[in-house]
Amino acid sequence: MDEAYDLIIVGGGISGASLLYTVSKFTDIEDVALFEKEDDVAAINSDHTNNSQTLHFGDIETNYTLEKAEDVKEGAELLAGYLEHYDDDREFHDRRSKMVLGVGDEEVRSLESRYHEEGFGDLFPKLDVIGREEIAEHEPKVVEGRDPGTELRALQTPDGYVVDYGKTAESFVERAREEATVDVYTGTEVRDLTETARGYTVTTEDGPFDCEVAVVAAGSHSLQIAKDLGYGEDKVLLPVAGSFFLADDFLNGKVYTLQMKKLPFAAVHGDADVHDDSITRFGPTAKLVPTLERGRISTVTDFLDVFGLNVASFLSYANILADRILLPYVVKNLVYDVPGVGRRAFLPHVQKVVPEASLEDIERAKGYGGVRPQIVDTSEKSLDMGEAKIVGDDVIFNITPSPGASTCLKNAMRDARQVVEFLDGDYEFDESAFREDTIEHFPRADEGDADDQTADERIAAPADDD
Repeated sequence: MDEAYDLIIVGGGISGASLLYTVSKFTDIEDVALFEKEDDVAAINSDHTNNSQTLHFGDIETNYTLEKAEDVKEGAELLAGYLEHYDDDREFHDRRSKMVLGVGDEEVRSLESRYHEEGFGDLFPKLDVIGREEIAEHEPKVVEGRDPGTELRALQTPDGYVVDYGKTAESFVERAREEATVDVYTGTEVRDLTETARGYTVTTEDGPFDCEVAVVAAGSHSLQIAKDLGYGEDKVLLPVAGSFFLADDFLNGKVYTLQMKKLPFAAVHGDADVHDDSITRFGPTAKLVPTLERGRISTVTDFLDVFGLNVASFLSYANILADRILLPYVVKNLVYDVPGVGRRAFLPHVQKVVPEASLEDIERAKGYGGVRPQIVDTSEKSLDMGEAKIVGDDVIFNITPSPGASTCLKNAMRDARQVVEFLDGDYEFDESAFREDTIEHFPRADEGDADDQTADERIAAPADDD
């Protein structure tokens, strides 16, 4: 067992696993280790029951600006290329239709403007504006029972990747372990990270390990560790727990609704489960919880440690929760957990996607949902919607890389560059080989077809609803 490494990664979720894969396969860094406190990698938020299973490209996420979508698109294509390359049997992903649904005149106008005027149709060559008949071809239950006088449109694409991020993380780790320079320690909790003259000492229950560079990819706990080292003093967490409702075989793919403005949380959507397409999930709901991990009371003290119990933290929370959009949203989401009332309160969200859904069709999903920490900037007393990363002296803290797992490989690419720089240029990152192994396998639109046409040429006019 080596006790000294060039790089130690703390956390074996999708973020830490993607960096391990990237560094081990595409740099010449000689000694790398990953530490994960659970017995298996990707056992918490990356597990497929604890997230939306969505690979976000920015095409149907209506809270994204065009600039944000351009950045996210490359990250999603990197991961999609990896999945196409290494998961031919569709063991941990599938590719299905996905759409964002506009119901009524105002939402329809918003979608058409987004596609034609705002440039999303040109950025995403496979994205189409479709009307009622085409929506029904992809998702019959979205149209069945809906008032024929209600205007209906959708932005639809075949690039609806649904992903088991836990299995994907396991795949990253398996490939990394093919290299003799890699050690993976599971069931090994990191208790302390201490700066030394030559880098850092990672103290675990199995003893200390030294490294020149450390990357902490431990989700909510990353900020906790950062604060212990004096970083991130102007940041606290707003932990949001997501949950789902289940129904039987309503949808073939993924159907989003339009995002509420100013909210960092995902719009309610319905989609078929990655491993069982006869199960349709609706959600996520979003409620605030004083824990860093879902269902683990022991992490309440960790939350309080990160929160700090100081005036700036309390004032920041008060300022955020006083928002006239966010506060009603938070209160409504609390109701969804109330037995006997929650299903009835959530049903209208389901019926916006599937009009004929009834109360008897949906049930609260037990054991589904994780915690997604939102970053609060206490100096500005506001939610920080950007990438939650802190870069220090030979150390990186990844908290919630935006938008999470979808851009794990792009985040890993950036961190690999930074790690090589930390190591004084003694090593190299072969970015060309990395891209060849990932994004080069992403299926593009046909040459001379959609790629060479503008959005207006592809969709001269949307289909009529009549």
